[in-house]
Amino acid sequence: MGTFDFAPLYRSTVGFDRLFSLLDQAARVESSTTWPPYDIEKVAEDEYRITMAVAGFTPDEIDLTQHDTVLLVTGQKKGQEGDRQYLHRGIAARAFRQTFNLADHVKVTGAALENGLLTVNLKREVPEALKPRRIAIGGAQTAKTAKTAIGQDDAPARLEDRAEAA
Repeated sequence: MGTFDFAPLYRSTVGFDRLFSLLDQAARVESSTTWPPYDIEKVAEDEYRITMAVAGFTPDEIDLTQHDTVLLVTGQKKGQEGDRQYLHRGIAARAFRQTFNLADHVKVTGAALENGLLTVNLKREVPEALKPRRIAIGGAQTAKTAKTAIGQDDAPARLEDRAEAA
């Protein structure tokens, strides 16, 4: 992706600065996120999986941090092989930092590192209070039934009932 200069647009527009900042940031992020490669899968209705190719890293060299709606995955090699002399080095061992923006109520449910692939499982868990609920539309009969159920009967009290209760 080529780089664009948004400076002229900043000078001639009012209120679009956040939009241009997001576009500028997206252009910079796209060019820096080529390593490590990753896949994002939709496993089920509310379940997702991120798989990252992190060959050469051990579980203690990778950190996963979720803060609100941002998942940060970082990798840093602990020790450098100072005694080794490479004739060709094709396996990347450089540090990385990858950020994933998550939707509201998406939580990390687990992570595993196997055969050089880091797998992060995610699930959307919307609280019951925030889930949409269906509201029934009722007529006069439904309103009267609801009042009776909570002890608000509009019918006049009969004297016979009171006499029996005494």
